[in-house]
Amino acid sequence: MFESPQGPNSSPPPTVPQKRPLPMDDKHAPAVASPLNPSTRVREERTKKPTAKARKESPEAPASGKKSGKKTAKPIEVVRPSRYKLPPPKITDFEAPIPPVFVPIATKKDRLFCEATEIIPNRKGFRYTNAIADPRFTSSQYNRQSEAEPYEARVSQQDASAQLLYGGNATTTEKGFRMARANVGAREGRWYWECKILSGIKPPDKEVQEDNGGHIRIGWARREASLEGPVGFDAYSYGLRDVGGQKVTRSRPVDFANADICEGDVIGLELTLPSLSLHRKVVEGVYNKAVDVSDDLDPSASSEVPDIIRDRVICRYRTRLYFESYEYQVSKPLEDYTNPSPLPANATTDTDPPSPNNPIPQLRTLPFSCIRVYKNGELIGTPFVDLLAFLPPASKPNTQIGAREGLDDGMLGYYPAISVFRGGAVETNFGPVFAYAPPELIDGEDVKMANASEANTDPATKRQIAGSHSRLRPMSERLNEQIAEDIVYDLIDEVDFWALDGGNSEGAMQGLSETAPATLGPLEVESGAAVAMEGRKPATAEVMLG
Repeated sequence: MFESPQGPNSSPPPTVPQKRPLPMDDKHAPAVASPLNPSTRVREERTKKPTAKARKESPEAPASGKKSGKKTAKPIEVVRPSRYKLPPPKITDFEAPIPPVFVPIATKKDRLFCEATEIIPNRKGFRYTNAIADPRFTSSQYNRQSEAEPYEARVSQQDASAQLLYGGNATTTEKGFRMARANVGAREGRWYWECKILSGIKPPDKEVQEDNGGHIRIGWARREASLEGPVGFDAYSYGLRDVGGQKVTRSRPVDFANADICEGDVIGLELTLPSLSLHRKVVEGVYNKAVDVSDDLDPSASSEVPDIIRDRVICRYRTRLYFESYEYQVSKPLEDYTNPSPLPANATTDTDPPSPNNPIPQLRTLPFSCIRVYKNGELIGTPFVDLLAFLPPASKPNTQIGAREGLDDGMLGYYPAISVFRGGAVETNFGPVFAYAPPELIDGEDVKMANASEANTDPATKRQIAGSHSRLRPMSERLNEQIAEDIVYDLIDEVDFWALDGGNSEGAMQGLSETAPATLGPLEVESGAAVAMEGRKPATAEVMLG
């Protein structure tokens, strides 16, 4: 066999060249050791120094770009009412608000009806409340909320159509349907009020005269409900119609009482709302029917309660001070729910019906909520259940410059509402004495007189009851609670502004705006924040002037 000769000049077989080890002080050493270079020294990460331009723009930035190991806490965003620059108050600003001036217009059923003048009614997306100067509130620039006489639960002449006439506790009009709300609203719990039909459909046993007595509707309405229409005109109100005793909402009458509501009838309306803590679960989208099987009985169960923020600006109408705020407006989801667009045959809509878990906040309903109706002291049924939620984001303010969404001003809720048509007249009664009080209300009053501290507590757990399990109460009691709430909210605002100013009310105020939002044309605009005080009694100018 032939074998190749191996001479002395034969080259060795080729081999893979070995990687040259990097010296320890090589500047090209990798920052992180790898399996191929296990003995390589790990080089420290280079720090980039800020440029001269960056140091000039940020003089407080550290010279070295080394990152600190400590995590800086994010600043907590504090939402507070808007503040505006105010001129000093006038002497007349310390006087108590004057009630409306009533001008006689007509006589009906031996009762004189008058037009309310010298007031600003809520209109054009704005809401008005009485204000007064008080020297005790320096950080709020001497302005707080007040109210004109009479100091009782009643129909509000400011929260009503300008076409209504008033005669004591009665209301009528010579125009088409117009509505008025009470000066007190319900946010949670169970509440009752009643009204008597003074002029309307004639009783069956009474001879019909040529001129009819007009028509009426009564019920409960939110702040978004239109004042230039009847109760039940939109999705923001629930009403009872005098014709046939029909229930109506979204302008859709449905048979209910199967009998007319006639002159002389006394109609009682009971509202039941869940606690605010359960209400917030619904509007925040965390309500679970399997877990929240009953209303929350403990008001303190909610770990975090949103602040009450009232963005208000002072305006002067003639010689009176008012707080002007943006009114909550109608929303497109409820507009579409009230007036759905016509669909072709065999077509379906993607909008889910109102429910506690509806993906649209405006279409979420409140579990355990309902409205009951009494006629002459007899319960005739429950026309409405699962009322629509009203806390933000279910309610939004008017879309104008300066309006902020997602804020609750403490006055959202359901209000007693009446509407009259061409001579119809209704007399309201918000308690505490009723013509036909429900038995439960009478029993509850006895319990309250016996032991006021346990009148609204659960006998088993001794916890305060806040929602649908609370006792039935007259709306007159709710007025006292509403005043107390205004006092607390305004005192908190005063302390907050005082702390914002560094605890020195005489020093420079912080967060003031030089200009106020646009208001209605005839008004002379100033601006500021308001604080209510107990009893809403006026302060005197002598206290401030020394």
